[in-house]
Amino acid sequence: MKKHPVIAGLVLLIALGTLFYVLFYWVGAQSGKVSTRTFSLGEKIGVVPIEGVISDSSEITGYIEEFAKDNSIAAVVVRIDSPGGGVAASQEIYEAIVALKKKKKVVVSMGSVAASGGLLIACAADKIMANPGTITGSISAIMQFANVEELLKKVGVQATVVKSGPYKDIGSPVREMTQEERAIIQELIDDIYDQFVEVIVRDRQLTRQQVEAIADGRVFSGRKAKDYGLVDELGDMAAAARLASTLAGKGGAYDLVYPQKKRSTILSYIFEKAAIQIGRALAEQFQKRVGAGYLYQP
Repeated sequence: MKKHPVIAGLVLLIALGTLFYVLFYWVGAQSGKVSTRTFSLGEKIGVVPIEGVISDSSEITGYIEEFAKDNSIAAVVVRIDSPGGGVAASQEIYEAIVALKKKKKVVVSMGSVAASGGLLIACAADKIMANPGTITGSISAIMQFANVEELLKKVGVQATVVKSGPYKDIGSPVREMTQEERAIIQELIDDIYDQFVEVIVRDRQLTRQQVEAIADGRVFSGRKAKDYGLVDELGDMAAAARLASTLAGKGGAYDLVYPQKKRSTILSYIFEKAAIQIGRALAEQFQKRVGAGYLYQP
């Protein structure tokens, strides 16, 4: 029976496609990095990336919850490359990792910087691994206010405020902050700072004196952080993944699994990425101006 050339061509294309898929997968498996959850030959280690200033927690906590429900994920590595960010967002991610830790082993891998809120999040893990040169620390809380009163006077602009209470416009950029207002803000910052210190004392099993001795906003290297008891081991992302596999009782070959992104058209993807970047930029600027933060700002 004579073969149809179209059918033969389709069969050949399918065969070649399958071959290339297996080949690319094998290369990815050898490098220890696979972004899909299907067709896995080894154990799966989930990777949750936390990058840039933390202004919102929903996306990251969604990834964490996704891995928590996936029984094929043996352990999770949280890769932090962030100077910190909003207090509430950092605390929400911290709590999500605490919940995840009840189901799976969690290892934090610190990248170039994992300071302030990034360090707070790291404390939720079973183990913390940093590079010797990682910038970490900055155990502190901060709020910043701009005062443009003199500038407004120069351009002939006068502001009028109608308020229901004496402290309703606390931190207003159009006037100097009073001593009473400064005391209120200082009390707020001290309380937020105290919450940070309590987390480190509890999770890193250090005394409050040990933590307060270095909790003055300073930053230090990953190697120094290990001396202070803030980091368990020194190593890169690959070492963190191996440690997570060992803690999970596997210790063999593994594949790194990254969060699945929702599929979309090219046009919608471009608009979505643009909207996300603009939203994050605005949120970061707003956070810097009016919000309290666990944030390292060099």
